[in-house]
Amino acid sequence: MQDKIKEVANRCKEMRELSDISVSTMAKKINIAEEYYRSFEAGNEDISASLLNEIAQVLDVDLALLLTGSMPRMNIFTVTRKGKGVGVQRRQHYQYQALAANFHNKKAEPFLVTVQPKDNNEEISLNSHPGQEMDYVIAGTLKVVIHGNDIILEEGDSIFYDSSHLHGMAAVGGKAAQFIAIIM
Repeated sequence: MQDKIKEVANRCKEMRELSDISVSTMAKKINIAEEYYRSFEAGNEDISASLLNEIAQVLDVDLALLLTGSMPRMNIFTVTRKGKGVGVQRRQHYQYQALAANFHNKKAEPFLVTVQPKDNNEEISLNSHPGQEMDYVIAGTLKVVIHGNDIILEEGDSIFYDSSHLHGMAAVGGKAAQFIAIIM
C-alpha cells in the first residue's frame, strides 16, 4: 500500500509542478494544512479519495490520471467488471474501487467502498470536501455521522448530502460494510 501512496503522491507533485501551482496554493485550494500536503507529496501521509478528487479538479485533470498515470479514453460508455475497478486503499479501514476510471470528462466519481469494522473505542474520523455525495449500502450496516447526526443505514438504504459538512462512516455490527459512493 505504501508504494501505491508514493506513486499517487509523485503524480500529484509532478502535475502540480507542471501546472505551476505552489504547494501553499494547492493546500489552500483543497483546504488542508501546507505541512500535511507537503508530507503527502513526500509519500509520508495518506490522503482521502475526496481530497484526491479535489486535487484533480484544481489541476484540471481526471482523477484516473492521478490514480493510474493514464488518461481515461472512453467517452460513450465504460464497463468495470466485478473486482476490476482501479483499487485505491486510501485510509485505514477504507478500500475504494474507482468504478468509472476509464470514462473521460465525468461529472461525478463513483466508487465501490468497503469499510472494515472499527474497535468499539475507535472514533469515526470526519472529513469534508466540496460538492455532494450519495452513498448506497449494498452489504452490511453502515453508520454515517454528518452534521451532528448518527444515521444507521442497512442494505438497500441510501443517503444524499452536502459533503462540505463534516462527515464520516464506520461499519457496525462486527462485519465489513460495502457501499457505492458517488462524489459530485
